[in-house]
Amino acid sequence: MKATPIPFPPGKLRLRRLGIDTYQEPVLFMHRDCRVCHSEGFEAQSRVELALGERTIVATLNVVSGDFLAPDEAGLSEAAWRLLKAQDGDMVSLRHPSPLESLGHVRAKVYGRRLTQAAITAVIEDVVAGRYSDLQLAAFVTACAGGRLDLEETVSLTRAMVAVGERIDWGEGLVMDKHCVGGLPGNRTTMVIVPIVAACGLRMPKTSSRAITSPAGTADTMETMAPVDLDVAQIRRVVESTGGCVVWGGAVRLSPADDILIRVERPLDLDSQGQLVASILSKKVAAGSTHVLIDLPVGPTAKVRSAQAAELLGRLLSQVGQALGLQVRVVQTDGLAPVGRGIGPALEARDVLAVLQNQADAPADLAQRSLLLAGEILEFGGAAPAGGGLALASAVLADGRAWRKFQDICAAQGGLRVPPTAAYRQAMHALRSGSVLTIDNRRLSRIAKLAGAPEAACAGIDLHVRPGEFVERGQPLFTLHAATPGELAYALEYATSQADTVHVLEDA
Repeated sequence: MKATPIPFPPGKLRLRRLGIDTYQEPVLFMHRDCRVCHSEGFEAQSRVELALGERTIVATLNVVSGDFLAPDEAGLSEAAWRLLKAQDGDMVSLRHPSPLESLGHVRAKVYGRRLTQAAITAVIEDVVAGRYSDLQLAAFVTACAGGRLDLEETVSLTRAMVAVGERIDWGEGLVMDKHCVGGLPGNRTTMVIVPIVAACGLRMPKTSSRAITSPAGTADTMETMAPVDLDVAQIRRVVESTGGCVVWGGAVRLSPADDILIRVERPLDLDSQGQLVASILSKKVAAGSTHVLIDLPVGPTAKVRSAQAAELLGRLLSQVGQALGLQVRVVQTDGLAPVGRGIGPALEARDVLAVLQNQADAPADLAQRSLLLAGEILEFGGAAPAGGGLALASAVLADGRAWRKFQDICAAQGGLRVPPTAAYRQAMHALRSGSVLTIDNRRLSRIAKLAGAPEAACAGIDLHVRPGEFVERGQPLFTLHAATPGELAYALEYATSQADTVHVLEDA
């Protein structure tokens, strides 16, 4: 006797995890012949609300054909699966989402109206709840770009981004922090600064980011030496026992709106000082910092390209910080060329270890920049007198206290480990004899990413020359590192087409 199929409840489908990485965008997949698709009038790119028990999310619909998905199944991307906290076989309800009222504030901003605190808060709450599609997020990012956020709006955006995430409270006393605006490959000063500052008795719980468009973030580099995916309780234990940490901020949901906005902002390549300031300072406030040092590298191929732009950005950072109760100090630094020799997680970690261990061949520029910034923090926090920070930082590094403290921090985070090395390498040689005139930060970063960084921690670039140095024709300028021959060939093809990434000026 043929079994009678059990009918599905109206408007419900069985969930299936598809294992598709859509980064942070929740995506729903439904079959073209799905009865719910037809009855609700869903089409490709429709926004669909999914309800599982008391949990709801809004996802973007992709419609599929063939045997990839059954008509009675609703497939979810990894982002959607995490947000819904689903299990295979769960029955989910699907319906059209309610009108997105906060989108009216975005439209008003497009037409030049100022955003109130209430308006910005409504937008950010909906963004974090996953109610905005990438298209709607792009509209918000674009409406705020190009200097369209004034000081008051920037303060309001920062406050709203703090409010929707977790916050860490460290109690009484100073909590030191630092941030580099970015755009400078190899600038991994954090892992030298934190142990120096902690060794001098100041607290420095550093929550760092992973790479988004760069070959490595601080968290990616630190992860080659110690675990960084710690929760708040674990972070607190590390800091209480050592005075510092270097962990991934994404694991503790500090300012989650920032990660969502960055995902859309970066591909658009829009200049938005207001959003940049809100991005930086919202995470500092959420992390419980009281004193923040901002490193602003300035150079033609860095993120901040002129001293004037750095001055404007620094002023805005200080003003917004003051409004939020943060003490902010801004330091302009040289952004003309990469820092250290390595570009990519493991290669940058090698440089950090060389500096901490006082190795003879440690990159001097990384050591000097780290000591300069550490000295500023020590003075900022009162651990050194004005003008005495650099000397104290240098002594702590030279006598081994910084290295011992770094080992303690790594042990507390889960154990010190050896960074991996690449199986495949290829040197790029100078086509002429002469002096190194410039090094293009952006092109070097692109080459390192094509080689597999940061996904392959061992991949990247080992830089052999600095601006101003003389090179002979045929001398290696840098060496590509890759985990696979295919990635090496891919990076090599682009690097060969960009012969002036390291620009050598032929002597007359």
